[in-house]
Amino acid sequence: MSGVLQILAFPLPNLYPLSWVAIAPLLVAVLRAREPEDIHLPASLAKKLVPASALQGFLLGYLSGTLWYAGTCYWVYHTMHLYGGLSAPAAAGILVLFCLYLGLYEGLFGLTVALLAGGRPGGGRRALFLSPFVWVALELARTRISGFPWDLLGTAQVNNISLNRLATITGVYGLSFEIMLVNTVFAAALLVGREKRRIILIEAVVVATALQSFALIRPAPLRTDHTALLVQENVPILPSDEWTAQYFQNTIGDLSRLSVPPDVAGAPKPNLVVWPESPAPFYVNEARFREAIAAVAKKDHTHVVAGSLGENAGSQPPGSGQTYNSAALMSPEGQWVARYDKIHLVPFGEYVPFKSLFSFASGLTQAVGEFGRGSSREPLVVDGYKLGIFICYEAVFPDEVRQFARNGAQAFVNISNDGWYGDTGAWAQHLNQARMRAVENDRWLLRDTNTGLTASIDPYGRIVASLPRKQRTALEAPYALVSGTTFYTRYGDWFGYLCAIISVAALLWRYRVPSRMVSS
Repeated sequence: MSGVLQILAFPLPNLYPLSWVAIAPLLVAVLRAREPEDIHLPASLAKKLVPASALQGFLLGYLSGTLWYAGTCYWVYHTMHLYGGLSAPAAAGILVLFCLYLGLYEGLFGLTVALLAGGRPGGGRRALFLSPFVWVALELARTRISGFPWDLLGTAQVNNISLNRLATITGVYGLSFEIMLVNTVFAAALLVGREKRRIILIEAVVVATALQSFALIRPAPLRTDHTALLVQENVPILPSDEWTAQYFQNTIGDLSRLSVPPDVAGAPKPNLVVWPESPAPFYVNEARFREAIAAVAKKDHTHVVAGSLGENAGSQPPGSGQTYNSAALMSPEGQWVARYDKIHLVPFGEYVPFKSLFSFASGLTQAVGEFGRGSSREPLVVDGYKLGIFICYEAVFPDEVRQFARNGAQAFVNISNDGWYGDTGAWAQHLNQARMRAVENDRWLLRDTNTGLTASIDPYGRIVASLPRKQRTALEAPYALVSGTTFYTRYGDWFGYLCAIISVAALLWRYRVPSRMVSS
C-alpha cells in the first residue's frame, strides 16, 4: 500500500495530497510485524504485535521502495528499449535491476526504524519520533551517493505555494521532513489502542488538511521586467544518417524563423533567445549552425543561448574531438562569448561508467555520444546580469543548482530534451523538480525543452507562461532578476546533514544504553 500511494502522490496522476499518508502504512507494517517472543512480558503486552526484526524491517521497506520505483520510473524501460538499442527483455531486466538497487534506500529506512524500535513493545514511540530524520538522511544519501534524487518526497508539495517557502531555508528536504511528520501521526493513530485511535486520527486529518489547504493561498503575481523568447524545437530523435544536409538546413531554417519575435506595437522586445538541448547534431564548430545562430543574434540584436555540442578548441572537424553537452552564448554581434558544459552527466545515457564491467551497455550511448564533463558552475553574463544555466538531468540536484545562485546568478535557465521520456509521466516529474529549484533559491526559471513543457516559472514555483507539448513553436516568457540569496542558497543541505547526524546519534544511543534502560 505504501509503495502504491507513493506512486500516486507524484505526476501523473496529480494526487499530491496522498503524500501525507503515503509512508504511514509502511511505518505501521514495520512497527506491528510479529508476535512477541518474550514469554515474560505482561499479559496485556503479550497479546500485541511488536516491531519487526531488523531483517523483517528491511524486507518490508525494500518491497515498498522497489514497488515505488517500478511505478514511478517505468520510463527507464522506454528509454533503454526505444533509444538505447536494447531488446525488450534486456530493457526490462535493466529496469528490474534499477528498481532493486534504488529500493535499497527504503529498505534501509525500514531496517533503521526496526532497529530504533528494538523489537519490543514501547520502542515504537522512539522509532516514530525519529523516522522523519531517518527518511531525510536517506534522501540525502540517495542524492549524494547514488546520484539519483528523483522525486524526493518534498517535491510532491511543489504546488503548495505557502508551504513550499520552507524550502528557501531547508531545501526540499524540509518539506520531506514535514510530510513525514504528518505520516508518523497517521501511523500513531493506527498503532494505539481503539480508545485513543479516533482522537489521534482526527488530529492527523485536521493537520494534513490544514497543511494541504495552504495550496489554496495564491500570492499576487510577481512583477516582471524582462522577456525571453524560448524556442521549443520539437526535433525528433533520429539516427545520425537521417540528418542529411537538406534536413539539417530545413530544420535550422524553421528554428531561425521561430527565433524572430513578432513585431507587435507596444510589445516588449526579448533581450534573450534560448534554444533547448536537443538530439540535433548542432556542433558549436559547425559553420551552418554557427551562422544561423549569428544571424538570429544580429537580426534581433540580442544574446542567444543555444543548446549545442561543444568541443575542445582546435581545428578538428565537428565530432572528432572530445564532445560536451553545452549551452553556448552568442553576443548580439554574432560572436560566441561563453559556454557552459554540463557537469553532471547521465550514466548509461551520456557516458558508460565502469566500461569493462558494463560493456554490454555501450549501445546506450550511441544516440547521444560519450560526453566529457564540464568543470565550472559560474553564471554566464548577459547584458550586465548573470544567468545560471543548467542542462536537463542537472535540474534534479538541489545543491548543484543552488551553486549558480550562490555564484551570483540572478535568474536560471534550464534547457532540456525530455523527448527521451516519450509520453510517460517523466516529463511532468522532471518539470516539478525544476520548479522546486526555483523555489529553493527564490529565482525565476526559464525552462526551455525540446518537446515540452517549455515554461516561465516564478520564484514561488508557479508556471506563469507555457507552451503545449510536442509542437514546434516559441514562447515569449516574462521573467525578472533577483539578486538576494535565500538561507538555502547560502548554506546548502545543512538540514539534510543535521537529520543524518541525529539519525546516526540515535542508533549509537540505542546500542550504547544498557538494555534494561532501553526496555524501561
